[in-house]
Amino acid sequence: MVEKKLEGQTAIVTGGVRGIGLGIARRLASEGCKIVIWDQDISVFDVDRAGFKPIDLQSVDVSNFHSVNEAFAATLQKTQTLQILVNNAGINGPVLPVMDYPEEQWNRVLAVNLNGVFHCTKAVLSTMKKAGYGRIVNVASAAGKEGVPGIAAYAASKHGVIGFTKSLSRELAETGILVNCIAPVMTETDLLKEMTAEHISASKAKIPMGRFLQIPEIAAMVAWIVSPECSFTTGFTFDLSGGRANY
Repeated sequence: MVEKKLEGQTAIVTGGVRGIGLGIARRLASEGCKIVIWDQDISVFDVDRAGFKPIDLQSVDVSNFHSVNEAFAATLQKTQTLQILVNNAGINGPVLPVMDYPEEQWNRVLAVNLNGVFHCTKAVLSTMKKAGYGRIVNVASAAGKEGVPGIAAYAASKHGVIGFTKSLSRELAETGILVNCIAPVMTETDLLKEMTAEHISASKAKIPMGRFLQIPEIAAMVAWIVSPECSFTTGFTFDLSGGRANY
């Protein structure tokens, strides 16, 4: 049985309808956390399949600051408080060399993956600062540390998330709000459908453990980072790399 270390707390998980976000939300719920899910398409969310019922479920475009602000105002009416934000929403974009990368696709990847983290974080900071407590986890990527050919927009956006996390953590170091991020390698999710077989094979070959990361492994890491037990680490990037990124 999972210990309910997050009893009485509330978390927003962006991109929480499926994949990594759903796995994180499910794990936090199992530890007693009330879950708010923000995602662009919430029609496919299934309570029975998820194994928990969110306290709030909203369609939100994280790339649009107005959409995020409206969503947070509505969320607060239901929750009155917020302790945890998991910025997970993201897209991969096409797998193409930079010289062939469409500008509109570049802008879209950065708008969702990087601007979305900024928008959601900015929206919740005032509430967390008033409470003197908060845990923010931003989902980056090993690609944001190393760079990966063919997905320059994705890698650039995730590198930006890491830099944003480091900067914000120093701004908030004395407020009781801790800001960290995770850098997973390729994980078995629906995002694989956006990638070429060659890109998937090359990514797997880089992992010394010889397998892809599993969603419950990510969820377990996040559950500890957002818990009160993680009390003296901020601005850090926790790797989930199977030995690939050991630095």
